[in-house]
Amino acid sequence: MVTAAPSRPRARLRPAPRPGTARAAVRHLGPNWYAAVMGTAIIANAGVALPCAIPGLRTACAAIWALALLMLTALLLARAAHWVHHRDQARAHLLDPAMAPFYGCLSMALLAVGAATVLAGRDWIGLDTAVALDAALFTAGAAIGLAAAVAIPYLMVVRHRITAEQASPVWLLPVVAPMVAAAVGPLLVPHLPSGQAQRTLLYACFAMFGMSLLATLVMLPLIFGRLVTGPALPLALTPTVFLVLGPLGQSTTAAAKFADAAQGPLPAPYDQGFAVFAALYGVPVLGFALLWLALAAALVVRARRAGMGFAMTWWAFTFPVGTCVTGAEGLGRHTGLAAYDWLAVALFALLVAAWAVALTQTARGLLSGRLLAAPR
Repeated sequence: MVTAAPSRPRARLRPAPRPGTARAAVRHLGPNWYAAVMGTAIIANAGVALPCAIPGLRTACAAIWALALLMLTALLLARAAHWVHHRDQARAHLLDPAMAPFYGCLSMALLAVGAATVLAGRDWIGLDTAVALDAALFTAGAAIGLAAAVAIPYLMVVRHRITAEQASPVWLLPVVAPMVAAAVGPLLVPHLPSGQAQRTLLYACFAMFGMSLLATLVMLPLIFGRLVTGPALPLALTPTVFLVLGPLGQSTTAAAKFADAAQGPLPAPYDQGFAVFAALYGVPVLGFALLWLALAAALVVRARRAGMGFAMTWWAFTFPVGTCVTGAEGLGRHTGLAAYDWLAVALFALLVAAWAVALTQTARGLLSGRLLAAPR
């Protein structure tokens, strides 16, 4: 007698999300959206340190911090839903050399909001709560940033198929994340027990400064070489040229923050050494940042005339410029030159204008559904 073979249980196929549902809306929500959080938080970070008294500015910066925190919370929840319901798409993002570098934006969003909490949010929630929230965000952001700085270049080497003509400024995003941690970490130094704890954090930030700076110096020649010898960037990617300002302005900011935090925790001559380093490093690097700003602006004007429309890459006009604002503010403190104070104010005005345009266009794109649609 022949017996029937036991039937195998059928694999349960996850039904495709219905269009218009929240689950379907997050399918194409990539890590690049964290750039909007970064670009919003940097307004608060830069605004509170401006060298001029503007009525209502500090209150406005606190409100922008609250908006950035709300955006970060909503985006973390949406990205969690993306990973739960659309793991295939999430893995595809990691294996896409154009999208994977944006995972560095998660780290920088956490770090930027954490710094804004101490600098501006403390006016609304109190210093103790602000420090506790910043400590949590800094710890998570620094850990994710260090992981991204290793994991994304590893994927670029062993999994991504990349040619020299594909070099892009977005390659800087994962390796710049430790520099952001280095720049905001000194804000926590005064709130740690004196002695080993303060010195350990300060030197750890200085180590992250070094690893990010050297990694940036490896990447920049590849990016500039592609701009000069390769095909022109697609119009939608032209704003990413502004990303080069990020490591330049952020490293200048970090050098100034080291000098601020070193007074007290470090013995002589190291405390004064950081003060000297802030000026000797920051002045030429910020000068190169202004040169790159002029080049990037010219390229964007050319692309705009050629028909460049709005895309999420427009958020590249915000955070990188904001780091130049904080860098100029730091140089103004440590050199005593009024020229850097005026530069900070001028760049801050440019930052606010770029942020207002990017935020308005993003809101319109969300309401219309265009920004969450499948890429063409």
